[in-house]
Amino acid sequence: MGRLSPYSSPESELEIKIQSRQTDPHPVGGPHPFYPRPPPPRPPPYQPFTKWFPWLVPTITVINIVLFVILMYINNCPENSTKCIGTSTLGRFAFQSMKENPLLGPSAATLRKIGALEVNEVVEHHEAWRLASCMWLHAGVVHVFANMLSLLFVGIRLEQEFGFVRIGLLYVIAGIGGSLLSSLFVRTAISVGASGALFGLLGAMLSELLVNWTIYENKLQALLTLLLIIIINLSVGILPHVDNFAHLGGFVTGFLLGFVLFIRPQYEWVCKRKIPSGYMAPSSKSKYKTYQYITLLLALILLILGFIVGLVLLLEGVNGNDHCSWCHYLSCFPTPFWNCEARCSTSQEGNQVKMTCLENHKSKIYILGNENSTAQFQKLCIDLCT
Repeated sequence: MGRLSPYSSPESELEIKIQSRQTDPHPVGGPHPFYPRPPPPRPPPYQPFTKWFPWLVPTITVINIVLFVILMYINNCPENSTKCIGTSTLGRFAFQSMKENPLLGPSAATLRKIGALEVNEVVEHHEAWRLASCMWLHAGVVHVFANMLSLLFVGIRLEQEFGFVRIGLLYVIAGIGGSLLSSLFVRTAISVGASGALFGLLGAMLSELLVNWTIYENKLQALLTLLLIIIINLSVGILPHVDNFAHLGGFVTGFLLGFVLFIRPQYEWVCKRKIPSGYMAPSSKSKYKTYQYITLLLALILLILGFIVGLVLLLEGVNGNDHCSWCHYLSCFPTPFWNCEARCSTSQEGNQVKMTCLENHKSKIYILGNENSTAQFQKLCIDLCT
């Protein structure tokens, strides 16, 4: 009879073998029935819309700065004026006096010569190119710095989202739209600056949010924030010597263009085209929703009609103030702190008139011609005060 030795245990004579999970007993016939197929790899972070590298907005910024430097070179204050700022340091790039240009820039005559918007030149001499050239000129260092900082702040994000083609079209067309409305109401002063194009970007941001309403989160918060920014910026236009008609024209043009250029396809439609293989995407019947097609068509019609009517009225010499008695308050609203109308005192001796602006106390002597009207004196007074 066999017995267990007291000096040995059953465990010492029992051999236990464990099959490793790494060996596959069925290498050819497929995976083992106890080990299911692994899930597909996780896709990279999904971005339904392409991100663009922003190069156009910085390029526009550099162009505006270079053009301002060229403008100051042409202005050559030490040679053409008796009072300049920074002559010893800046040489021919010196600024006009603070009374003549508080924004630290060139004279009004230089701006008019290079391409500032002036209605008489557009209507009488058919220089319609001024509607576009004025948006690339600035009245001073303060002016160009504020505009270019705003352009970088707003424009880079938009170019990342929508690309350089659509942003370029928006910038130029909105700038021309602002110049067009300005020329219908600002009849006796010159106008320069990229503010119309900048307000076009703000208008397009608003319409982009509305036309793509269904694909955004926190949409109400974004809408209220954007409206507050727009209202604050437009409110600045009621100050004297600020062309708020260019702001309004650019904003309306950009708002309409946003429905045309910034329309996005539905999220489900994009997912269906870009989802990785092995994943299910919700079905989408149409690339765009019905309301997106409707707003695109209406905005395009209004935009074309607005430009046609505006150009016809401008070339016919129509003054918008004659048909809207209150519209001038949109550009400057009088308060106890400032006056919207330029006021000058005059003293005449022979065919010479000495005119003094009551706001900046700048004086200048003019030679009278054969025909002089109140409108001509008012224009001279505005030039003297601005």
